[in-house]
Amino acid sequence: MAALADALLFAFAGWAGWVGLPFVVWIVAFFRNPERRPPPGDHVIVAPADGRILSVLRLAPGPELGLGQEPHWKISIFMSIFDVHVNRMPCSGRVEALAYRPGKFFNASFDKASVENERMSIRLRAEGNSTRSAGIGVVQIAGLVARRIECDLEEGQSVCRGDRFGIIRFGSRLELFLPPDVRILVRGGQAVKAGETAVAEFPC
Repeated sequence: MAALADALLFAFAGWAGWVGLPFVVWIVAFFRNPERRPPPGDHVIVAPADGRILSVLRLAPGPELGLGQEPHWKISIFMSIFDVHVNRMPCSGRVEALAYRPGKFFNASFDKASVENERMSIRLRAEGNSTRSAGIGVVQIAGLVARRIECDLEEGQSVCRGDRFGIIRFGSRLELFLPPDVRILVRGGQAVKAGETAVAEFPC
């Protein structure tokens, strides 16, 4: 649509098309969807989003995930408007539950975005040849500019690590909740790529 609008500007307003060209280029770049290759070993958990690690904490998951009150590892990833926004599965397994919650649109880099903003919560049952069964939480969170969360998953669906499952349109946040006995491989401030960067490992 952006490209069509700019083409019309070129056709009817000439120089005005050049004004809209950078916007068109940015829109095309935003929706890029590069191929990614997960690291070997199904015990490895990969980043579900491109961006920067905001924090790695231990705390109880939100009630929408249904993972209980035991503290889990929570990895928060901030996606700027310049990052790839296609989300990918952190591990192989089965989708146990989905829970959408409307909310506000605070800047996704703020901690309050975790509880105040619009979000989609996904509970997975991790499964694999070298992976014990474990509950995993993935939460897509809208940001200041984001106004649309897309999640293509269905309850009961089987998924593979690195599979594309959705997108959050324009700057946003994604949170990953992992069992307390996993080994964390990332730290705050680190850049990660969805489906490619190893963020944790299940115990062997």
